[in-house]
Amino acid sequence: MRMMAFYAGVAALLQVNAAAAANAGAGAASPSETDVVIELGVGGSTAPKYEGSMDQRFSPYPIVSLDYLSIPGLFSFGSIDPQRGGFSVGPSFGYVGKRDSGDSDALEGLSDVDPTYQAGARLGYEWDHAEIYGAARYAFGGAHGVVGDLGANLVVRPLQALQVKAGPVASFASGEYMNDYFGVSPAESLGSGGRLDSYDPKGGFKTVGAAASARYEFRPTWFINADASWNRFVGDAKGSPIVKAGDENQYTVGVGFSKRFQLDLFR
Repeated sequence: MRMMAFYAGVAALLQVNAAAAANAGAGAASPSETDVVIELGVGGSTAPKYEGSMDQRFSPYPIVSLDYLSIPGLFSFGSIDPQRGGFSVGPSFGYVGKRDSGDSDALEGLSDVDPTYQAGARLGYEWDHAEIYGAARYAFGGAHGVVGDLGANLVVRPLQALQVKAGPVASFASGEYMNDYFGVSPAESLGSGGRLDSYDPKGGFKTVGAAASARYEFRPTWFINADASWNRFVGDAKGSPIVKAGDENQYTVGVGFSKRFQLDLFR
């Protein structure tokens, strides 16, 4: 359920920051010597078992971040300098694990929802002490439709090696996606023994909340990453019998370790 967390939450996360490589910060490697800057790591998080659950579950997740890519003669995007702000554009991916009716008594009578994969784009702009961002993704697999996130952060760097971000965040989803995760068909209502009423939600905003993250470079190119978020269901998601049987407040906490690599692949 990493998708319910900050940026896209509980599962795999990939982010590409696009800016002019020629303006990389002082002291960074020259673009002529570096073709790829990638960050790899692993972490773990506690998050709701499913969207609307009152029970938490711990799960590991990978950290994969592509910060710079240059293909000679074709294009280059991103920045070798990880501190560089400005405009960013790139892909956004997410994953939501399978929801099994056996995960909770609250799901008894509901059909299972297979794992859902999400792919789309992310836009953002960062100043010295603030950033805004938005992402939209197409969901396929167990659930279908369009999902996305909007948010803003204050950015503080109390130490050169430490960066802290915090701010409001909201998520939205199309009607098809909302129905897959929050809807209850007449057959499912009957299967629950009438405990869950039939429900056909519409698209719109799904959650509003707040998120915070901290990132510390404890050794050159080695990082500790921590994040936490609180999200509250709104709109048709809040009115779902599934959420009413669970919890409209959702919390996630995660921590991970990662390392940045600079690679020369094409020369």
